[in-house]
Amino acid sequence: METIFAPATARGRGGVAVVRVSGPDAEAALAGLSGRGIGTIRQAEVRSLSDPVSGELLDRALVLGFRGPHSFTGEDVVELHLHGGLAVVDSVIEGLGKIVGLRLAEPGEFTRRAVENGKFDLAAAEGIADLIEAETSAQRRQALRQMAGGFGEVCDGWRDRLIKILAYVEAEIDFADEDLPSDLSKSVMPGVTLLIDEISGFLADRRGEKIRDGIFVAVVGPPNVGKSSLVNFLARRDAVIVSEEAGTTRDVVEVRMVLGGLPVTICDTAGLREATGSVEKEGIRRARMTAEQADLRIWMSCVGEGKSAEDVRSGDLFVLNKLDMEPDLSLEEGQIGISVTTGQGLEALSERLEGQILTLFGETEAPVVTRERHRTELRSCKGALQSAVSLVERAGDVSLVAEELRRAVRAVGRITGRVDVEELLDVVFRDFCIGK
Repeated sequence: METIFAPATARGRGGVAVVRVSGPDAEAALAGLSGRGIGTIRQAEVRSLSDPVSGELLDRALVLGFRGPHSFTGEDVVELHLHGGLAVVDSVIEGLGKIVGLRLAEPGEFTRRAVENGKFDLAAAEGIADLIEAETSAQRRQALRQMAGGFGEVCDGWRDRLIKILAYVEAEIDFADEDLPSDLSKSVMPGVTLLIDEISGFLADRRGEKIRDGIFVAVVGPPNVGKSSLVNFLARRDAVIVSEEAGTTRDVVEVRMVLGGLPVTICDTAGLREATGSVEKEGIRRARMTAEQADLRIWMSCVGEGKSAEDVRSGDLFVLNKLDMEPDLSLEEGQIGISVTTGQGLEALSERLEGQILTLFGETEAPVVTRERHRTELRSCKGALQSAVSLVERAGDVSLVAEELRRAVRAVGRITGRVDVEELLDVVFRDFCIGK
C-alpha cells in the first residue's frame, strides 16, 4: 500500500490548515520533514518542519501521530497542523512530494482506505460526505445518523437473513443426497416475503433523499395574481421581479431557502393562460412541467377568480390573494386568504407551508434511504426476491431461484460494500453439519 498525503482542510487563508499523511511510510515522512518520527501516540507536539532536500524552514507546526488500526484510515497516520497561509501549505505539500515513496492522494482516497480497512461501511462513508455538504440542521443530523451506521446495520441485517435463505436453497441443490429436510426452498419463502415488505417500506419513504437534496415547492396559477410577490415574502428578499404587467415571469425562477430546518427551493413560474407568443408559450410549458414534478404546490389565485378541477391535486395549498379588496369574503374550506399588498395572512400561510413540509418530509430517527444509489440497489434486491418467489410458486428450477437470491444478496451488499460468498459456506456447514 502506497503512502499518500493531501490537505485535509479546504484551500484558503485561515488560522490553521491540516495536512494528512497515511500509509506505511507516514512516520518516515514526518522524520523527513522534522528530523524524527512519531513521538507519543495521539499527543500533539510542536515541531519545526523543513524542506527534506534544501533544509529550508517551512513552518513551526503542531504534529500528531496515530498507529494503525487506531486511526481514521486504519493505517499509520500523521497529521500536520500548519499555519493556514497558502504559501505555507503549498511548501509543505511540495516538501512531502520530494520524499521517496509518497504520492498525492486522489479525491476521497483517505475515506476509501478507511472503508477498505473496515473502519466503517460504504453507507457510513457517504454520511461523511453528506455531513461536509450539510447546509441545514436537518441535513447535519441526518448525516450524523448515517455516519453512525444505522442504515448500514439495517442493510447488513437484510443481507445476513438473505445469506441464510440462500444457503438453504444452495443446500437443496448441492447436497441432495444428504439427509436434509425436504422442500427447503419453499420453507424459506415466508422469510423472503417478509424481506420484500420491509424493503418496500423503505422505498416508499423518500424523506431521507428530500432532506439531503432539498424539497421543491412550485407556486403556480394565472398571471398577475401575486406569485412573485409571495415568493419574495417567503424568501425574505427581492429574489424575483414584481410588476403589474401580466406575464412578467417568463421562465421558472428558483429561490433557495430554509423552512423548518429543511432545505427548500421555491419555484416561481410563468402565469398559466393562453400564450400570446413563442417565448411565453415555452415559459408556460416549463411552468406546467415544474408543477408536475414539484414535491408540493401552492396554487395561487385571487379574489374573483377560481381554479379548474384539472389544475388541482391532492395536497395543494390553495391561496386566494387580494383579500384586501373583499375583506368580508367567506373563504371555502381549504382556502387560505392573503393579501401580499397589506401582508394579511402571509405569516399564517408561511406557518401552514412549513407545517405541511414537516409533515410530508420531516426528520425521523429511524434509518432512511438517503441516496439514489441506495434506492437503485434496493429496487434491484426487491425485484430479484419477487422473481424468486414467483419461481417457487410455479415450481420452477431451484437453480434459478438460487440465482435470483444471489442477485438480491449482491444488490443489498453493494450498499454497504460487503459482498462475501464464503459466508454461504459457513451457514451451510453450521446449520446442516454436512461432511461431519
